Amino acid sequence: MRPSERLKGIEAFVATADAGSFTAAAERLNLTNSAVGKAVARLEERLGTRLFDRTTRRLALTDAGAAFYRVCVRVLGELEAAEHVLAAQRL
Repeated sequence: MRPSERLKGIEAFVATADAGSFTAAAERLNLTNSAVGKAVARLEERLGTRLFDRTTRRLALTDAGAAFYRVCVRVLGELEAAEHVLAAQRL
């Protein structure tokens, strides 16, 4: 897998977990509900595991999803910190 492929779907996954729904995540990301759902589904397929338990009324992280979420949040935070370091060096 190419390194650029590794991050695909992670922003949609984290936003969905934070928001508690695909619809709310889509609004936050300025995407369609379908785009967010497909991004998460492709991520699950690539990882070979379900990240969310879905019902018509509820969306909840699986145990694997919760573990993956914690790591993703940390990684995204590290990327943001790296960007801040670079921005500060430009000043």
